[in-house]
This record gives sequence, C-alpha cells and structure tokens, in this order.
Amino acid sequence: MTLRPLTCALLLSGSATAFAQTVLTVSSWLPPTHTVSVSQQKWCAALEQESKNSLKCNILPKAVVAPPGTFDAVRDGLADISYTVDGYTPGRFVFTQMAEFPFLGDSAETTSVAYQHIYNKYFAPAGEHRGVKVLGVFTHGPGVIFNTKKPITSTADVASLKFRIGGGNISELSKAMGWNVTLKPATESYELLSTGVMDGTFLPDESLASFKLNMIKHVTRFPGGLYNSSFVFLMNADKYKSLTAEQKAVLDKLSGEYVARLFGQGWDALDKASREGAQVSQGVQQTAAPQAFVNEIKAKQSALEDKWAAAAEAKGLKNAKGVLAEFRAEIAKLK
Repeated sequence: MTLRPLTCALLLSGSATAFAQTVLTVSSWLPPTHTVSVSQQKWCAALEQESKNSLKCNILPKAVVAPPGTFDAVRDGLADISYTVDGYTPGRFVFTQMAEFPFLGDSAETTSVAYQHIYNKYFAPAGEHRGVKVLGVFTHGPGVIFNTKKPITSTADVASLKFRIGGGNISELSKAMGWNVTLKPATESYELLSTGVMDGTFLPDESLASFKLNMIKHVTRFPGGLYNSSFVFLMNADKYKSLTAEQKAVLDKLSGEYVARLFGQGWDALDKASREGAQVSQGVQQTAAPQAFVNEIKAKQSALEDKWAAAAEAKGLKNAKGVLAEFRAEIAKLK
C-alpha cells in the first residue's frame, strides 16, 4: 500500500509534535562547582528525565547579569530560569526577611522546607515575587563569621574589623550592633579579602572552599546560625505559560518542597565537608560565640523583628508575629 503525500505530511507533522523539545535557558552566577549551581544541575537532570526529554536545560557558561539583577533578568526574559538572593536588592522584599533571622536552625534542609511551607501558606498568595513563576524558596546553611585577623567573641571584636555581608536582615542587625559592614555579593568575597579591603565576611561554612577563601584564619559560630539568606528559584512567567499541560505538570512536580529539599541537602553536605576538610587543613581557628555575645544579638534582633512585623503587616500580611512563631515551630517539628 502506498501512502498519499497528504497522509505522509500529517504523520510527519504529528511525529515532530510528539518529539518536540523545549529548551530552557538557565543562568547561574555562582561557580559551577558551588552547591547551588550543582543543585541546579541536578534539578535540570531531573526535569529532563521526568519530562522524557520534552524539557531540557541549556545552562549558560556565564551569568546573564550581575547577581543583584537576576530577578529582573528572569522576569524580562534574559534567562528562563535562575535563582537570586532576596536581600541583594534591599527594601524590595519584606516577607522573605523572616527566613533571614538569626538562630533559626543548624540545617539548611530543615530551614528551607519549613520556609517553603510558610511561603506556600502566607507569602505566595501575597504575590511579593509577582512577575515571575516561583519554583521554590530555600536558605543556605547557618551563617558564621569568617575573618583573617583574630578570634571573635564579642560585639566589640566584630566592630573593630570590616566585613562583607549579603544584605537583608543581617544588614539591619549589623547597623543596630554598630558593626562596620559593606553590602556586596558573595562572589566578591575573595577579591575583597585578598586585597585587604575587608577583614572578614559573613557566610555559611561551605563558602571557605566554594570561594577559595584561603586567607581565612578564624571562624565564629552561633547556635542556629547568625543569619540565613533567603533564596528564590524562579522562572520566566511567560515561558511557563507557553508550555504544554504535560510540561507544566512536570515543572510543578519538581517545584516547592522538592526544590527546598534538593538545595538544602546540597548545602548541608557542603557545609559539613568544609568543616571537616578545608577548614581543618587550612588551620582555621574555631570559636563558639559566648552566651553573652548571643544575648546581645538577641536583644537587638527583638526590635528588628518588631520592625519587620510592622512592615509585613503594612504590606498585607496578617498577624506577622504569629507567622514567625509558626515558622520557628515548623523548623522545630522538622528537626
């Protein structure tokens, strides 16, 4: 039997449709070996597998913009998918500052999953990240104080040195504590420290290895961390809308808690590896923050939480203090 030309054309057209592949442009502003970049690569591999190759990532060799411009770049279509730190654009995001408070927890995975639960319930409906499709939120591991000069055991010790910070609540806390800090992306830490422009940086443990901070001699840790950074993993909204129903279902399956666990687990593993490997081989002196130091920070943070609650409620969040208490209870439940 011979197929007529029209029949052949229809079959070929159907075959092309069935095997059509959507390629998503993915941007990362951290080094390819950094835990966030690695987790993003794992997410892309899962996306390709779950979609049966209908969706594929093209991870660009360099970021489309500097870190603070990432949210707008994804919103405007310069990249289909990326991640950013909410605190890199001061004053823009209020609700998300809740995930940046000190002493929340010692695991990025636990804090991230609890944050995702609260985000879904309270923050997503409020639309603070409007303009993009939010694939998930997460935090890094508990923030520590790295420096090149001396052990830090008090507020006065911190105030005597110059530090790079990432913005958000830690910026407000540093001002309240009278510390000398400068807001810069984490990716600039090596240059700032190696040139002596800064004496130290506030980062999670893994950063020593991730950013090759071989000049660091001291680290001070706090129970539950001095701070966290709130990250959002995001997608261009129009690109998401253009997908088929089946493709959207795959993306939705790999969103939310899936993202929080994936990125959180990666961060916990690298934090542990840094504490047990790079910091030991580098001879970094370990210091646990004395209780008096912790208490000073808690006193200043209390006022900042009042300020946050007022700002969040002014933007439409009801019972902000109650939401914060629920967040802390969720972290405790997940430990």
